[in-house]
Amino acid sequence: MVSLLARLPRPSRVGAVPLVGLAAAASVAVSVVGLAGLWLALVVVQTLDPAGGQSVGESAVLAGRLWLLAHGGELELASGPLALAPLLLTLGLTWGLSQAGRGIARLRAPITRADALRAGGVMAGVHLVLTVLLALVVDAPDARVGLLRTTAGAAVLAVVGTGWGLGRESGLLDPVLDRGPTRAVVRGVLAGLLAALGLCTAVVAVAVVSDAQGYATLSGSLGGAGAGAVGLAGLALLLLPNAAAAVLGLAAGPGFFVGSGTLVSVHGVTLDAVPALPLLAALPDTQAVPLIAFVSQVIPALAGLVAGATVGRWFGDDDGGSVVAGLTGVLTGVLLGVAAGVLVWLAGGSLGDGAMAQVGAPPLATAIAVAAQAGIAAAVGAAVTRWRAHG
Repeated sequence: MVSLLARLPRPSRVGAVPLVGLAAAASVAVSVVGLAGLWLALVVVQTLDPAGGQSVGESAVLAGRLWLLAHGGELELASGPLALAPLLLTLGLTWGLSQAGRGIARLRAPITRADALRAGGVMAGVHLVLTVLLALVVDAPDARVGLLRTTAGAAVLAVVGTGWGLGRESGLLDPVLDRGPTRAVVRGVLAGLLAALGLCTAVVAVAVVSDAQGYATLSGSLGGAGAGAVGLAGLALLLLPNAAAAVLGLAAGPGFFVGSGTLVSVHGVTLDAVPALPLLAALPDTQAVPLIAFVSQVIPALAGLVAGATVGRWFGDDDGGSVVAGLTGVLTGVLLGVAAGVLVWLAGGSLGDGAMAQVGAPPLATAIAVAAQAGIAAAVGAAVTRWRAHG
């Protein structure tokens, strides 16, 4: 009997670690790795500056402030409030928290609902505490951190990221997703949103390439040699999803603002002074509406077709025929509009007081316009796809 027990598999070291400790360590790892990577990237950029650039400590402070902005935080500068989240960094942070949650669910599989809630609460709580501590550290007289907004943004982001990762990997969300066509609707909304963002990103790329000379001229005028060019390119990359969300407002119809004096829509273009950011070279050079703006009007419909086709493909045999699929497509299109409105709201913000207090597309108008266009297209796409599947 003793020899038999000796041959039994022993619990792994990971399994011996308490769930609370494992969740806390995972949350700390996400923040440490993310901040370290961002700080290292800034240090590398500064080494390209022949004048020396910022010190290692100044780069660390800048990385911390970018990290807070990615949480939806706010910095009070001399020019006014800066509240514009670099969405690429926000998406990366959310993905990291989600992957950490999935990792815990795998290591502790099968995980109960109570354990998943406990782990998610610990991860979100630890992430929130670390973010608040970082806000207190980087707070300075010339850049005050809006603690209330930063705390709220960190809490929401931590709950969404960890909750999605734990829920999907543990299977705790499956009972909800398996109710009727819920899974098909969720997949349709995600597919339609990704399609819209991909097409809007392509519009941004075309607009920048069409005025590549203006981009190069503006980038060169800001100085900084290689460090300046690389840093501006990195900032443009971080803000690329924000630009794509603004184009979504243009494609839906309401257009987007870059301050109170600059509005770009298919109904007209109003130009005024804008920040010296090379990515803004994609803006029109004249008051005439560019051709690419008219072409972009098909994006909400195309996104709706993608969403509807996805719903039709994932429609189960017990969910109904093509008519029910079409009605579900309408719902998917409406939810796609809601998701577009939330995305536009997250991508917008302010770059100070006065003229630059409004940046981005109007969320409510964009949501309504996308919902109306995508809903019709999604209904057609879902009905046709379901009908062809029944063949």
